[in-house]
Amino acid sequence: MTGRGPEVVPGGAIDPVTTPVDHAEDSGEVSALTFDDGPSPNTTPALLDFLAEHDVKAVFCVIGRNVTAPGGAAILQRIVAEGHVLGNHSTSFADMGSWPASEVRADLIANLAIIREALGDVNQPVPFWRAPNGSWGATQRVAVELGMQPLAVVNTIDDWATQDVATLTSNLRAAMRPGEVVLLHDGGGDRAGTLAAVETVVMERLADGWGFAFPKGAGHRHP
Repeated sequence: MTGRGPEVVPGGAIDPVTTPVDHAEDSGEVSALTFDDGPSPNTTPALLDFLAEHDVKAVFCVIGRNVTAPGGAAILQRIVAEGHVLGNHSTSFADMGSWPASEVRADLIANLAIIREALGDVNQPVPFWRAPNGSWGATQRVAVELGMQPLAVVNTIDDWATQDVATLTSNLRAAMRPGEVVLLHDGGGDRAGTLAAVETVVMERLADGWGFAFPKGAGHRHP
């Protein structure tokens, strides 16, 4: 790959392409859960408790300034230790759609460094990239150059607009489609309603025989 620079360890995606991936590694009655905007001390630990209890794995697309906030590194360490996969979601919540490729690259590299420093592992896989606000611009191409697979903004539940539990539960039932990625948030504000919806709908799907997988392109992961 070009444009990465010899000092940057690639993210670890398998054969990344610029088209954002919207399907899980497996097909049929499976879902690929992805969580953006964390880690958050208010939501992520409780979410991890629930996922661990039911042996469900997910992708956590993390914001650098939340990793460096008090408690953020410890939560990130737990995410990785419990077998979840990481996505790069930029160092902040800035809209990058109009940024030149050089600025995008600098931010993505900076966030990789933040993640890896927090984990004490310069080789930590971060195989996914999702642009804040779904504003892609040059970010898809840059992410692929850095060994990260863009992760689609699809099957959202509008949990940035409301935290009403009934609404989000209904939205998640509709958004969790067979073999597809679903997008939720564990950070960026109050996510108690999101967490409640996840607990309800995931339990329903497990009872119905569904499984949970990573999105396509996750690559090799630490045990």
